[in-house]
Amino acid sequence: MRASLSSAAARVRVVDDQPATAVVTAITYLGAPVQDRPELERELSGAHLRVVWADAGATIADLLRSGLPILIDFARGAAALHVIRELRSVRPDALLFGVVDAERPDLVIEAVLAGMMDIFSRPLNGRQVADAVRRASGDRRGALVSDELYCFSPAMRDVRAQVVRAASLRAGVLVRGEDGSGRQMVARAIHASDATRTGQFVVVDCALSGDQLGNEMFGVAPRAEDDLPARGLERISRDGRVHDALGGTLYVQNIGEMPTRVQARLARILRDREVVLLETGETMTVDLRCVVSGTLTIEAEVGDGRVRDDLYRRVSVTRIDVPSLRKRREDVPAIANYVLRQICASKELQAKSFSRSAVSLLCALPWRGQVNELRRLLETVASGPLGRGVGLDELLAHIRLDADSVMFFDGGTLRQARARFEHEYIKTVLDQHRGRISEAAKALGIQRTNLYRKMRSLSVSRVRPR
Repeated sequence: MRASLSSAAARVRVVDDQPATAVVTAITYLGAPVQDRPELERELSGAHLRVVWADAGATIADLLRSGLPILIDFARGAAALHVIRELRSVRPDALLFGVVDAERPDLVIEAVLAGMMDIFSRPLNGRQVADAVRRASGDRRGALVSDELYCFSPAMRDVRAQVVRAASLRAGVLVRGEDGSGRQMVARAIHASDATRTGQFVVVDCALSGDQLGNEMFGVAPRAEDDLPARGLERISRDGRVHDALGGTLYVQNIGEMPTRVQARLARILRDREVVLLETGETMTVDLRCVVSGTLTIEAEVGDGRVRDDLYRRVSVTRIDVPSLRKRREDVPAIANYVLRQICASKELQAKSFSRSAVSLLCALPWRGQVNELRRLLETVASGPLGRGVGLDELLAHIRLDADSVMFFDGGTLRQARARFEHEYIKTVLDQHRGRISEAAKALGIQRTNLYRKMRSLSVSRVRPR
């Protein structure tokens, strides 16, 4: 007897994960271009968000009367900042979220400084907006972990396009990148972007020992060699992660650490697309997407036999390389804003915001430890005796010029290291402000003439304003 993957057991898990009777959440969208509203309406209503449109003529009292969370479109520029200041002066705890064009990273900084709870890039992903609003509102239906791909950098805009393409297929996906670069977030985004999915996003950590990993994956440990899979098919049980992922996504972390015998079983399942369910003996079609993460040198692991070639071919139909944080500096303000607010919420601390100079410093650092390093720094800073703000001094107090620091430069004297840092710092700030000297000098807290002098002494070039 052949069973469908949309089995009752699978449907029960889907219901637990995404309630069919989701309660509609209402929001106010301020400043959306009229021509964009039909598409925005479809995207947001599809995520169970009811939109109340607000125009430039709306008064602060009108916006606050309903008590709804407010999405503020930064396409309005200075007008949006004026509205935010007025809203904050009347109700400091208002739930405000920013919408910024992906090609305007300078406005991301303004949104962070304005105290947005989270910042979304256009085109909007309705489910990500809904999850963020519900998290901020204390609604447990909201996702506990953000899978927002902050795509304000060119590198991440390319990744987002690849995510959309991968989501349209059910083929295997290989996500390569450094540890902490956000490979799992990319995998979650692929799962979330698949409108046809009916199952869960299931994570398998290959750090387990061989027998443990086999039991975790398939629900039954491999038996003697002469006990071959029934009818040539692999056997799984209902308590395995493969079964949990039916109709959804199986995400395998660090495929290079998976024992080869476990790799062989997974490769056979992905080849046959059928298994035998141990509890009933029936044949079951395997409908799931397998996404695996690996290092940037995974091809070498295939060459030396650590990763089986047959498995590699099946999980690498689509390949996505996740750039390191230092190659996507335009995304740092939004990521840091999200991480800081998440830390404050988890520790039940007063929400904190960054100063302009603090944001500039965060963007300038190399972040060899990726987002994990950023999180550690912000956890330390957030736990300190601060008011509402995180300034340059608070960050510098926890950054050291040594080999364990995000600020370490290879070789040279302390004076040379400081000069190299100043060069990178000033260059990053200029890039953020598109070469506008006045704005960069303001962010750095120095006079225009001093900035010109620093640029000459440090040989800093700038892009011309556009």
